Amino acid sequence: MDRSRSPGCLPRIGLAFAAVLASSGAAVGQVPAAQPPPPAPAPRLPGTPAAAAPAAPEVLDLETSDGVRLQAWLYRAASDTNAPAAPGSRRGTVRTTVILLHDLGGSHAGVEPLARILQRGGCHVIAPDLRGHGESPRRRAAGPRGDDLDAKQFKRADLEASASSTGGSVRDQADGRGDGETVRAFLRDQSEPGGPGLDRLVVVGVGAGASVAALWTAADAAWPPIATGPQGAQVRALVLVSPQWAPRGLTILPALNQDTVKKELPVLVVGGKGDRDAVRVYDHFKRHRPQDWFEQRVGQRPASAPKLERPVDARTVLLQVDSDESAEKLLAVRRGEAGELVRGFLGAVLDAKAPGGERP
Repeated sequence: MDRSRSPGCLPRIGLAFAAVLASSGAAVGQVPAAQPPPPAPAPRLPGTPAAAAPAAPEVLDLETSDGVRLQAWLYRAASDTNAPAAPGSRRGTVRTTVILLHDLGGSHAGVEPLARILQRGGCHVIAPDLRGHGESPRRRAAGPRGDDLDAKQFKRADLEASASSTGGSVRDQADGRGDGETVRAFLRDQSEPGGPGLDRLVVVGVGAGASVAALWTAADAAWPPIATGPQGAQVRALVLVSPQWAPRGLTILPALNQDTVKKELPVLVVGGKGDRDAVRVYDHFKRHRPQDWFEQRVGQRPASAPKLERPVDARTVLLQVDSDESAEKLLAVRRGEAGELVRGFLGAVLDAKAPGGERP
């Protein structure tokens, strides 16, 4: 798996994140009394084409191992985000691909503003309607539970099915492919240079979708290598927006305690000012990463691990937005501020070296 620098999200994203973290003691999301004028757009080099408009999403028709017809929307990165091929990559130019999971009772439409922000930043984004939601309400074949799936009736087992990645020792032959794993299988089969794929994969979850995202990421990390090479640990960063500790009884704790997720994976937690679950999730990570954290809580000055040289080097981050909203509604606050924070974090961590010298 290539871990070298590549254009994933554009370098300016990391600069945007740095600007947020370098701000004064005002909490993220608080509007200062006087705003400086916005910077002028960067000049284009002679002969460089104007930025292309983001492409309309492609609708994908996928199927899980238990027969759920899964519709997903693929937002391809803008075509003008070209960059040299990443060294060692077999697919040429490699861009970040984001799997974006919506909240319980929502759909891809609720997270589309975030998908568009990431798309404009040079990322491919794939946002499924999870089982029982939006355009994914049915199984292909009748079973003991019938064809229809209704998220309003979901229990713990239904959410677990979305995060399922189990069965056998060879991942690509596994018989337990839930929603996240089905999206991964689609990405695995893509070979277009510069297109979506697994080389630089990020998972973002919103609300209960954050719990599903964390659990699937932990399942991804747990797949052992086989004779042909690694088959897991393909997720390079995890973003949890308004994560819920135990939606419908499905606790996020097993995911937080998986070794790779607990200690190594870059993690951003975003929440509103009164979001206790977001703080609880972040504090769990912080306890296991005492030298690798940065936090900006509403009403407090920024704080970081004692030996952390720069906030943008942190791989464990809490950013609070000064709002009482949560989940998909939080994404709409202040013209998508939370989405810009996500975009900035990804640029910072994916274009930086990991503590061991490798890039994530």
